[in-house]
Amino acid sequence: MAKPTTIKEALVKWEEKAGEKVGEAKAVKLYGQIPPIEKMDASLSTLINCEKLSLSTNCIEKIANLNGLKNLRILSLGRNNIKNLNGLEAVGDTLEELWISYNLIEKLKGIHVMKKLKVLYMSNNLVKDWAEFLKLADLPSLVDMVFVGNPLEEKYSAEGNWLEEATKRLPKLKKLDGNPVIKADDDDEGDS
Repeated sequence: MAKPTTIKEALVKWEEKAGEKVGEAKAVKLYGQIPPIEKMDASLSTLINCEKLSLSTNCIEKIANLNGLKNLRILSLGRNNIKNLNGLEAVGDTLEELWISYNLIEKLKGIHVMKKLKVLYMSNNLVKDWAEFLKLADLPSLVDMVFVGNPLEEKYSAEGNWLEEATKRLPKLKKLDGNPVIKADDDDEGDS
C-alpha cells in the first residue's frame, strides 16, 4: 500500500505547481491527492493568509490543526471520511462557509462555535434526527444550507414536508438545498 500523502508533501507540490508560497497564498487546493491525505497535520499552520482551503476527495478522518489559519473563510472537506465536527473551534470566529458533503457525520456536536458560518453544504452525510439538526439553530449567521441525502432529509422529503419542517426549525435560512426559502410574511398586512 502506498503511504498517504502528508499535508507537508502536498504543500510542497502545490507551491511548485502554483509558483506561490503557501504562507502568502489566499487559496490553497490540496484536493484529490494521490495517494490521498489521511491527516490534517501541523503543516497546515503555515497557511497564515489562506482564506479558502480545499482538502476534498481525500481520506481525512478528523478535522485538526486549523489553529494557525486566522483568515480562513471557506473550508472544503467534501468526500472524506470525517465522522464529527471536532476541530472546528479553531476557526469558529472566521469561517463563513463549510463544505463537508459526502462524509460520515451523524452528530453535529461542536457546530455552535461557528459564529460567522453563512453557508453549510453537508449533503450525503448520516444525520438522522431533529435533535442533531436543531444544533444548527445555534448558528446566528447561517442562511444557505444543503442537507439533501441525509437520512433525516430523505425521510421527510419522501413524506413531502422536508422544506416546511426544516425551515420551521431554522427560520433564518434564505436557501435550502439550492432552493430559495420563501416565507409568507404575516406581519406585513397592516402596512398597505
